[in-house]
Amino acid sequence: MIHPSAIIDSSAELAADVEVGPYAIIGKKVSIGSGTSIGPHAVIGDFTTIGENNQIFHQSSVGAAPQDLKYRGEECWTRIGDKNIIREFATIHRGTVTGHGETLVGSGNLFMAYSHVAHDCRIGNGVVMANVATLAGHVTVEDNVILGGLVAVHQFSTIGSHAMIGGGTMVGLDIVPYCIATSGKRDAKLRGLNLIGLKRRGFSDEAISSLKKAYKTLFMANLKLADAISRIRSETSVCAEVEYMLAFIERSERGICRG
Repeated sequence: MIHPSAIIDSSAELAADVEVGPYAIIGKKVSIGSGTSIGPHAVIGDFTTIGENNQIFHQSSVGAAPQDLKYRGEECWTRIGDKNIIREFATIHRGTVTGHGETLVGSGNLFMAYSHVAHDCRIGNGVVMANVATLAGHVTVEDNVILGGLVAVHQFSTIGSHAMIGGGTMVGLDIVPYCIATSGKRDAKLRGLNLIGLKRRGFSDEAISSLKKAYKTLFMANLKLADAISRIRSETSVCAEVEYMLAFIERSERGICRG
């Protein structure tokens, strides 16, 4: 299961059925779970844990040192969950001591060719990053987000769950859950709810209707955000999805993208 040309540090721990292709390199203090395959010429950097049933394709780089000039080789980590697909030339960097100390990736994600996850990012579950989608450091991407090709996300931004970002978009602020954002004149602009995505993922008609009404009040009623949130909460019994959207806006530190 391990090609004789692969180089594996003596401290690495690999499950018995892990496949390692030709010329792959696996660094120190690496742990790789059952059913995972490491493709030819892939590099798994130091201080990396990888769960079960992941597919890591040829010439990808997981757990490399962060592109941070302050980094001095400290023991910081990359932690990958289960059933992720990391395609060729994709890069995922470990954390820094000035950040979380680790980069976290959940399960069931797809990182297409040349996509990049920088240091201290936190990726949820079911995320798709298309070709050359790029996250700067300290970005949070919540569950079931889709990032189109050539998307670039500014450091410390958060992309809310079930959001979709159109190809080539520059994201400089937080993206509200359940929404679509595409390129404006400079940065991302909201274009409405991700209705097709919500229907495909089984959201009820009632939840979608409530989200539509909340979206109109938040972004189309010419109200300040605080006033819009107060109106939504006072006029109706707020469903869980709407409450999550409102809470996301309230805790945003960077500010949210608007239409």
